[in-house]
Amino acid sequence: MAKRATKRDKRSAKQNLIDGLNEDLNLELEAVLRYLHHSASATGLLGHELREELKGDITGELNHAVFLADKITALGGQLDINPSMPKKVRTAKEMMQIDIAAERQVIKNYTKRIVQAEKFGDKGLVIRLEDLLAEETDHAEDLERLGR
Repeated sequence: MAKRATKRDKRSAKQNLIDGLNEDLNLELEAVLRYLHHSASATGLLGHELREELKGDITGELNHAVFLADKITALGGQLDINPSMPKKVRTAKEMMQIDIAAERQVIKNYTKRIVQAEKFGDKGLVIRLEDLLAEETDHAEDLERLGR
């Protein structure tokens, strides 16, 4: 009986991890769309600096999304791609605030996902998620520094 519960627990941990990775995948895709929109439409001096910052981050966010999609599939999960479109805002300052808040959410999610990957026993995923967490922290700090 204990073995059955262990298999069920492992299966549940795996599905929770897959569900979380799908959530993260959508957040990364939303970042690509949002950064593309903001980098194309930000105006003014702050807008210029924001555009330059975001253009460099688009590829990184897309690479994160590709990694997550591949990992979901490798775990036997189904991709659930349904990103939200960026909100239309008027100023570069509003764009930057939205981008910082989104980065902070991704950081929170990856912190949770690392715990889930540890529980599932996927050390390689833990390491990769830690790398993504570090990159996202850098993005958030760069944006925050830009806003000062």
